[in-house]
Amino acid sequence: MTRETRKSERLRAGALPDPSGVHNIVEQAGDVAVYVADDGEVAGISVNPDCPSLGCLDHWVGRPFEKFLTVESKEKLELRLEEMRVNPDLTSRGLELNHIDNATWEFPIRYTLHRVYDGGFLLLGRDMQPIAEVQQRLVAEQTARERDQQRLRGEQTFYHVVLETSETPMILVEPEKGRIRDLNSAAAMLLGTNVDTLSGSSLAQAFDGRRREELMDAMRSAAGSREARGIELVARRNERELKLYPDFFRAAGELYMLCRVRPTAGDVGTAAESAQVIGALYSATSDAIVITDGKGVIRDANEAFLTMADAAQLRDVRDSDLADFLVRGAVDTKLMLETAAKQGRLSNYATQLASIVGTRSSVDVSVARLRDPAGDFGYGFILRNTSLNEGADAEVTSVVSEEAMKNVMDLVGTASLKELVSATSDVIEKLCIETAVQLTGNNRVAAAEMLGLSRQSLYVKLRKYGLINSTADE
Repeated sequence: MTRETRKSERLRAGALPDPSGVHNIVEQAGDVAVYVADDGEVAGISVNPDCPSLGCLDHWVGRPFEKFLTVESKEKLELRLEEMRVNPDLTSRGLELNHIDNATWEFPIRYTLHRVYDGGFLLLGRDMQPIAEVQQRLVAEQTARERDQQRLRGEQTFYHVVLETSETPMILVEPEKGRIRDLNSAAAMLLGTNVDTLSGSSLAQAFDGRRREELMDAMRSAAGSREARGIELVARRNERELKLYPDFFRAAGELYMLCRVRPTAGDVGTAAESAQVIGALYSATSDAIVITDGKGVIRDANEAFLTMADAAQLRDVRDSDLADFLVRGAVDTKLMLETAAKQGRLSNYATQLASIVGTRSSVDVSVARLRDPAGDFGYGFILRNTSLNEGADAEVTSVVSEEAMKNVMDLVGTASLKELVSATSDVIEKLCIETAVQLTGNNRVAAAEMLGLSRQSLYVKLRKYGLINSTADE
């Protein structure tokens, strides 16, 4: 006999008394006893007086039992009765039924079904309402706990967002352990590393020449002082001179320390001086510099760009699209912005700039995406005028043109004029397609826009001239 078979059998040992010899066994075996005749009507019912929640159910007698069951319970009872009719020796198993009474009252009873040999079924039940109430309380408790956890996650998200977006460098320290609990990117930048590297590490390890006990004693003294005293420290990774301003606070019964980090006066002066130098370079350089937003709209431009664009003052170009000043217009700006967005920068992009009065000049463009921990500032363009080199390029073009012309003239007499013109136009078309693909960095969508072709037409011509393999994406 297998273990599974033994487990399914009911344990029997010794001898039990005859049920007919036990007084009131039906009334006392459960909270409720219902005798259902073969026709499905309730022939008798007994309710335990210790279960006042069940009420008086004498009105069930003489009425169909299924009238007091929910739809799902009717199906469950019918299936169980059918099993017992097919197999009379089937061991009765517990069956939970939900009763309805007076349209609004619903209560669960767990029954065991017993076949009465003179006809009908005896259902002995236990009131499940106390258990159901406990389950409901457990469900309500679980729901409340999940709601509290969700609220806690929301509070943690708010905390991290506020901490990260704050321009003030801040470090959260556990004073007893001297360990960094949390910090924002602004503080990590001053310390010459990133948040993940410092989070959870010892605060003293981020600075030179300070032991943990000595540093924490100094910070406790500064935090407990009525005056806002800073502790001068030197960052270990970048040797930057900083000041820490610690303050105590208590959260969930634990004492923590919030440290504001600031560069020393000398470091601030150096940063301000560097900013002045960069500003002077921006104004005085001979290369045109343009700052745009994420869509290519001009926000600022230096004097060199105003001169190149024949603009009298900055307001003549501000809030204008940079594409308005490029000969190829949106094709150029779209390609440059997409490349800079993916790679962070783009250099040596050759195009032509059209001024307000219509004059053109060849330019070499470099683009960089401007990012900072505080946000995204858009894009910076540097345009270098290459018109001075056009003379040398013209010489090369002239030589190439003469050589090409000689090759064409050598063909005179070997083919008709119409065939010669067709061959020449194919050569020019091929050169134009190669140039467009090269200018766009093998971006075929941009090349098609530059040539005024559909993408499908460009692919047809690439295959025609055998350029499809040479221009395939690497």
